[in-house]
Amino acid sequence: MAKGHRRPAWLEIDCKALEDNARVLSEVIAPSQLCAVVKADGYGHGAVESAKAFVRGGASWLAVAIAEEGIELRRAGISEPILLLSEPFSGGMEEAVVHDLVPTIYSHEGLNSLVSATNKLGESRKKTQVHVKVDTGMHRVGATIKEAADLITTIIQLDSVELSGLWTHFANADDLNDDYSLEQLSVFDSLLETLPSEMVEALSIHTCNSAAGVRYPMARRSMVRCGISLYGYLPFAPGSFPDLQLTSALSLKARVSFVKTLPKGSRLSYGLDYETQEDTVVATVPVGYADGIPRRFGRCGGEVIIRGKKVPVVGNVTMDQLLVDCGPDSQVMVGDEVVLLGNQSDQSITANDWASWLSLIVYEVVCGFTGRLPRLI
Repeated sequence: MAKGHRRPAWLEIDCKALEDNARVLSEVIAPSQLCAVVKADGYGHGAVESAKAFVRGGASWLAVAIAEEGIELRRAGISEPILLLSEPFSGGMEEAVVHDLVPTIYSHEGLNSLVSATNKLGESRKKTQVHVKVDTGMHRVGATIKEAADLITTIIQLDSVELSGLWTHFANADDLNDDYSLEQLSVFDSLLETLPSEMVEALSIHTCNSAAGVRYPMARRSMVRCGISLYGYLPFAPGSFPDLQLTSALSLKARVSFVKTLPKGSRLSYGLDYETQEDTVVATVPVGYADGIPRRFGRCGGEVIIRGKKVPVVGNVTMDQLLVDCGPDSQVMVGDEVVLLGNQSDQSITANDWASWLSLIVYEVVCGFTGRLPRLI
């Protein structure tokens, strides 16, 4: 249990695994640089400690979604380049400049906001680096090819802003049966072909996320933005790339808080949806949907590990607790460790298991645990 916390439920973060994953991926994508994506509090793993681990493992860039996430890293003493993956709003743009973050730009309004922010800070500052994002087919955010060309033309004429990167984002790289990413890459390359070769060579060019970085070596260019893979999971069906050895870094554990023996026919939890089929031992585990475990977890086949054995979660998960049917002969006791995500003895439950049970993707699982759970790092 995490030191300083009396509640017997916690997350464990394996920073050595994070560092090792960064080292593995750095070797795979070499000579491209590794940009470690640590948005959403490091995909639920803790942004600061994750970022430090990734840098130790070889990441030369970090990426976040919003200025506040980048500022957190700067205040923790992290000095590596930090890319903002979305164009900041006006207030965030000034914060980005002050804290030496690299904004992404994809509109003239955003560029004007950036210029205004740099002007407020005076002429003594170095030029603010900026990356332009191109929409090549995902249609979430980004400039069209024509808009991107216009932005580039404007930026290279500015005194306070310097174009240092161009990038795009693939919409379907995790679908092994679809090569839409290659179509997007072709669109992106059509922009690069209009630019002077010496300009392109000087820029940081990046198109790949984790999925594309694994699938498409030709698309890696000068940098690859890895997210979920750094945390130990590939965005494909388990076993798709067996030679790529990554280690999951997040575990969710608790301790049994109550044990009772119930007769056959007992109905459990809210809604009384689960009925025991025999006399059995039922354990209470002090975590619930307020911690990020969906109410339907047991009804979808969710399991935990107690005493080296997988046992089913039963009945509806409640806000603060869930129930486990340990079987008629169980010797489970109050205080026994419960693994909801991670390893115990020779048994393992992964975020892929959770995703399968809950019809989610792995990203939703690891990002879904709430701040109420203490993190042991």
